Amino acid sequence: LLNINVGGKLFQIAYSVAARYPITRLGKLALYTDPMKKLQLCDDYSVQKNEYFFDRDPSIFHYIFHFYRSGVLWIMDEMCPSNFVEEIEYWGIHLKYSQRCCRILFEEKQDELSEYLKIQKELEAELEPLDSAEHFEGKFLGRFRKAIWNLIENPYSSVPAKIIAVMSSFFVLISIVGMTLSTVEEMKHKTGKVWMEQLEMICAIFFTSEYLMRLISSSSFKKFLRAAFNAVDLVAILPFYIQILFENLDQGDAMYHDELDKVESVSKLGKVLKLIKLMRIFRILKLARHSTGLRAFGFTMRQCYQQVCCLLLFIAMGVFTFSALMHSVEHDVPGTNFTSIPYAWWWAAVSLSTVGYGDTVPDTVLGRMVAFGCISFGIILNGMPISILYNKFSDYYAKLKAHETSN
Repeated sequence: LLNINVGGKLFQIAYSVAARYPITRLGKLALYTDPMKKLQLCDDYSVQKNEYFFDRDPSIFHYIFHFYRSGVLWIMDEMCPSNFVEEIEYWGIHLKYSQRCCRILFEEKQDELSEYLKIQKELEAELEPLDSAEHFEGKFLGRFRKAIWNLIENPYSSVPAKIIAVMSSFFVLISIVGMTLSTVEEMKHKTGKVWMEQLEMICAIFFTSEYLMRLISSSSFKKFLRAAFNAVDLVAILPFYIQILFENLDQGDAMYHDELDKVESVSKLGKVLKLIKLMRIFRILKLARHSTGLRAFGFTMRQCYQQVCCLLLFIAMGVFTFSALMHSVEHDVPGTNFTSIPYAWWWAAVSLSTVGYGDTVPDTVLGRMVAFGCISFGIILNGMPISILYNKFSDYYAKLKAHETSN
């Protein structure tokens, strides 16, 4: 008998049984005649007891021991997949010796664990800052840049850092409110425009200062430009300077927008400026830097992009199908709005989303039956992924909050 001591528990296996599997560790131990080669296979050897010692998990070795006796590798659900794979690789036993049903369940569990670990790693990377305090050691103005980095990137480092984080969110909200008020008719007179311009200038100066502080405190310029949040910060400040550039190019001495409007009426500058001003709405994305909920939402969309794309594909199929059916049964009705399939797309999209504005409705019985089918399909379609997305969002949000608290 081959005396095997695994983690303090003794097992005995016949040499002939272990030799059936010559590529395994115990098979080699039974077949080798050179004592030095045998010692390389185990952790220790007792001459008095003629016992080979292995510093491994004895609870898992029970299944290895059962494999040598029966030829079948059993896998229990409560086992950790990573630990079990590590153990059987050590003993030189392949997973193919297990039953097919056990192997399928085990591989599914492995995939779930791998996906879970991948998401955990990405969640930690989501909260991990672009740089760390250690990156500034031994670099040019390292202490000064480290102080700026703590001030702008680590709101929990000091009271001024918290104040700057609150001010950043405050200026984003003020900027969005100012952009909204600038479209109100009462604010379009000269005094209102001057106030809005001054407010926009103050917000732009703050955002520019914030961006430059982040740029100065970055340890890698390329990494800084690739970061998503820094791209959002750049988009937040560019419209202001592009607008000034366009205005100066077109009319260098213009002091008020009422003079600029005269030029806009005969040129395309007005449309360009409106498009540039509209880009300021992206400033609201800056709130994601300090909002766990927005980060969790963005992370959910990235993780569930396949489900979202699949949902959009189903919606497109439904729109094309039901718009074609509605046109085929309603196009002969006098005064109908379903004069063509493209005209029926809006009705199909509204009905599939179960909003139902009622601006376009079928008149025939067949048309109402098609409408009922479209609405029913929309209810089923919208109900399927919502629960999945919400559950994942709640899970990611809780994990992000837990990581923030632990840090």
